[in-house]
This record gives sequence, structure tokens and C-alpha cells, in this order.
Amino acid sequence: MMKTAILASLLGSAAAFAPVQNSASKVTSALNAEKSPAVPFLPYPENLKGYVGDDIGFDPLRVSDYFPMDYLRESELKHGRICMMAIVGYITVDLGVV
Repeated sequence: MMKTAILASLLGSAAAFAPVQNSASKVTSALNAEKSPAVPFLPYPENLKGYVGDDIGFDPLRVSDYFPMDYLRESELKHGRICMMAIVGYITVDLGVV
């Protein structure tokens, strides 16, 4: 009796790892969508195709779905330039020039 129970549990666990036969029709879902290389568990943002971030597809908050990419690129440049001026101002005050 004990040997039969052990044999049944071994066969049952081996069957759990056996390949499953796929049906003729495939179901398309969000799980089958192209994945982003930057964040592999998220789908690839379609609005990034053709822009600088196209190669890795980093947009985890999906901001590109709500704003045009031209606006996002322009605002990124503007905020980067403001940050550069802020660092120069901080260093100037820290050195006692002003």
C-alpha cells in the first residue's frame, strides 16, 4: 500500500512538469504582448517607437499614453537646463561669490 502511494505521488509530480498540448487557436492577450527590455514585466510602450528611448522602452508610468512625445522631449530638455543653472547657482553661493 505504501509503495503504491509513493509511486502515485511520483507519477503525479512528474506529470506536473510534462509539456501541455496547445490547442489549434492561440488566444491573444496582454501577456503575449511585446515586453519592454528596460522593465521586462511591462508591455512595450507603443508611443516610444521612433524616439530616442525606442531601443529600451523605459516608460513604466505610461506617461507617453497621456502626453504627446514632442511635448515630453521638450519639457525634459527644459527641466534639464533649469537643473544645470540651479547647480551653478548653488555652487556660486556656496563659494561666497554672491
